[in-house]
Amino acid sequence: MSDVLPGYWQRTLHLGPDPDGEGDLVATLVRRGVPTTPAPTTPDATTPDPTTPDPRRATTRAAAEAVLLVHGYTDYFFHTELADHFATRGFVFYALDLHKCGRSRRPGQTPHFTTDLARYDADLNAALAVIADDNPGARVLICGHSAGGLIVSLWLDRLRRRRSPLRHRIGGLVLNSPFLDLPGRPILRAPVTTAAIGALARWRKLHVVRPPAEGGYGTTLHRDYAGEFDYDLRWKPIGGFPITAGWLYAVRRGHARLHRGLDVGVPNLILRSDHSVPEDAEPDRLQRGDAVLDVTQIARWAGCIGNRTTVIPIVDAKHDVFLSLPEPRRTAYRELDCWLDWYASQPVPGTLRSEPVPQVRPERGESA
Repeated sequence: MSDVLPGYWQRTLHLGPDPDGEGDLVATLVRRGVPTTPAPTTPDATTPDPTTPDPRRATTRAAAEAVLLVHGYTDYFFHTELADHFATRGFVFYALDLHKCGRSRRPGQTPHFTTDLARYDADLNAALAVIADDNPGARVLICGHSAGGLIVSLWLDRLRRRRSPLRHRIGGLVLNSPFLDLPGRPILRAPVTTAAIGALARWRKLHVVRPPAEGGYGTTLHRDYAGEFDYDLRWKPIGGFPITAGWLYAVRRGHARLHRGLDVGVPNLILRSDHSVPEDAEPDRLQRGDAVLDVTQIARWAGCIGNRTTVIPIVDAKHDVFLSLPEPRRTAYRELDCWLDWYASQPVPGTLRSEPVPQVRPERGESA
């Protein structure tokens, strides 16, 4: 069906009951491009002329390269500039709104809430199966931003450890300011604090440990404030969504697993800002640094992602490097292109051409 973004379509992925008791879960897979010759739905409807150029129109030929973008916390897919950039590189572009996020949140569900990051495996497995079915033989590049970067890294490591056939579909990983540790004072990362969060999560998993805070990073992005981008503030509010004990404990368990060392099994690129700024910094400083994460933590833990990691700091980039001011944003795209040039030169495994698309069923989550 058509998406809220013109020239995009979406597919709902049904994942079954929520283990956290908030109804049935769905994820939403969004693809750049529309069918070339959609059938008229009413007597007055007209069929688009397939000879008319439209850069957003999907081709009928399966792509050799695909990309799947996964958002972070208080986020969803809206960044068509990034999608267009990948399309000019020859990628068919997909994005995934994870369950309870953006397009996938249903009435009565707590935004972005989960008590186990591994439950997102069902979303990702289902999305990857659809992409492989749409594009037989295509190599898929995974992109994750912030919390999405943590989620996809843990997922890829699990695919490798389980010897899942899906792992052969994936050729590389791009991480945009991945959430690799908890920023703030050292006491927040102390084992006693994590244990206390865990105890609270067991008894009051929806307890808010950090309420939304108006101002800060969000004001540098949206065009109604001091930014240049347009998106739905119901799905990505300026002050963020509340952080709950259950979600935070799930993240800390994910961090612990990552800090023991992962192997995502594919070459990976990490893009980040060259410096962090306080979330309450003056407006000009907020525009020229990461106001969400501590970039020194990203630098410290980047080596735990896998064995073929390239880390590129972007001068004056924001938390989402592709939503930065024009000059650092151009630098981010330039660095991405350099890495993609190398990625394109790597041979596509023969298994992509020979293996059938595995049938994926949603699974209950497991500890990361």
